Amino acid sequence: MSDPVDVLILRDPRESPKKCSLIPLRGTPGVVFAEYRADRSLDASGRVLLDPAAEPISAGDRGLPLLILDSSWRRLPKLSATVVGEPRRRRLPPLKTAYPRRSRDFVDPSEGLASVEALYAALVLLGHEGVEYLLDDYRWKDQFLELNAAVLGRGPL
Repeated sequence: MSDPVDVLILRDPRESPKKCSLIPLRGTPGVVFAEYRADRSLDASGRVLLDPAAEPISAGDRGLPLLILDSSWRRLPKLSATVVGEPRRRRLPPLKTAYPRRSRDFVDPSEGLASVEALYAALVLLGHEGVEYLLDDYRWKDQFLELNAAVLGRGPL
């Protein structure tokens, strides 16, 4: 049996639902979606917020709830600006995406992951076991797990 998860996803409504790797998780117990609006803030106090410029996730973060900002890299600062409170900003270790990224107008960072990849990796590193079901509808699940087995296959920190 899997551990219960507590995930809040702040989703940019400008993102295409057809391309969003998190949409299949709607209705999943423990996963709540909030729609981004520039005039509304979101309190992230006590949650781990993924931030590629922050300290790495560590054993001291285990068991904390998670906040995922789901948007393009270009629009991420707009979503971040609505996050208030005192989240624990943490970064993932270097991981490889299996998602075939193609952007005509913006270059993704080399460490960029599909949102569902980042969600899964963060939960594993936060000590959750049995959360592979979150990748069940992800087309590149097997490839992602294989590419990152050395980091994610060893279990929580």
